[in-house]
Amino acid sequence: MNNTRFATAIHIMTLLAKSPEEWLTSDWIAGSLNVNPVIVRKELGHLKKYGLIESRQGKDGGAKIAKNADHINIADIYEVVKNTEVLGKKNQNPNPQCNVGKDINKNLDVLFGETDDLVLQYLKSKSLSEFTSQFN
Repeated sequence: MNNTRFATAIHIMTLLAKSPEEWLTSDWIAGSLNVNPVIVRKELGHLKKYGLIESRQGKDGGAKIAKNADHINIADIYEVVKNTEVLGKKNQNPNPQCNVGKDINKNLDVLFGETDDLVLQYLKSKSLSEFTSQFN
């Protein structure tokens, strides 16, 4: 994953976990991330779709965490934004006449899958509350 979606999502979730009873606006969250609120709203939509946050519109609207941060692991957040394997994307058109090219993607599938499994297992061992406790 060569983008900032995971960093953005975990930043949002950390803010919400630190204030679990408050409805935080996308503008306020965007101020912490120093990004456009549109980016925050997009990620809030994904986090809501996966049941990690609640949101409401209007004057008293905003977002808040949907469940206790002890019951959310970092893998839950990662899986919301994951759009490719940890190691990236494979070449879609290797040369089928090449001894390496004809089988590279089959072998990379195994390597990429094993690497993703290791990353997910590690992230599952870390709760959002554990991560959030690093911030005073």
